[in-house]
Amino acid sequence: MNTTIKKKVLLVEDDPNLGMLLQEYLKHKDFDVDLKRDGVEGLFAFRKGSYDIVLLDVMMPKKDGFSVAEDIRKDDKDIPIIFLTAKSLKEDKIKGLTIGADDYITKPFSMEILELKMNAILRRTEKHEVQTAQDEYTAGDCVLDYKNHKLKVKGSEIKLTTKENELLRLFFEKKNQILERELALKHVWQDDSYFTARSMDVFISKIRKYLKEDERLQILNIHGQGYKLVENEMAG
Repeated sequence: MNTTIKKKVLLVEDDPNLGMLLQEYLKHKDFDVDLKRDGVEGLFAFRKGSYDIVLLDVMMPKKDGFSVAEDIRKDDKDIPIIFLTAKSLKEDKIKGLTIGADDYITKPFSMEILELKMNAILRRTEKHEVQTAQDEYTAGDCVLDYKNHKLKVKGSEIKLTTKENELLRLFFEKKNQILERELALKHVWQDDSYFTARSMDVFISKIRKYLKEDERLQILNIHGQGYKLVENEMAG
């Protein structure tokens, strides 16, 4: 059983034939693809959903791809964007890359080449998903002494194993954000097999017990994605 989470793709393409062909091809290559037909639909989907990469046609009704990309960049400066376009002018390529696109592919193009470019960009961005370690992290009333493998919870101190320490670091770094299951498995275990995933579930249960004394903190299961360490505001 493979526990790898599929990468989510937002594909915004107004050509119905090309859009469907691309969607089917990428699904066959194990991507999870949302297809939208115009720029307004695409931007709405981006703001409502959670994606790993965006593929944008440039010439679209209602809102062109350049405008959509500019709005996406205001919300998220890091998500990879690839333009798909029939416009091959150098000025258009410069404009697309200046907006913050990671690549610019001129139609007609090879779907295999697009897939290779997507995977290369995703590999580069994944390397930066885990930040450089700090000596100490805080969440709620808990302090993770990462350097010394200790968790301080309301006056008590818990000595952590290496894997517990690394997993807690990810939770504290991504506090109030989704910690993707795949990222945790790769970072802490360097593996995402079925048996390793079951092992991580045991560690998650142990960490929940460590944090239960702090009523401000809660680890939620996010179905199909991973977990979220939620820090609630103090009552009153």
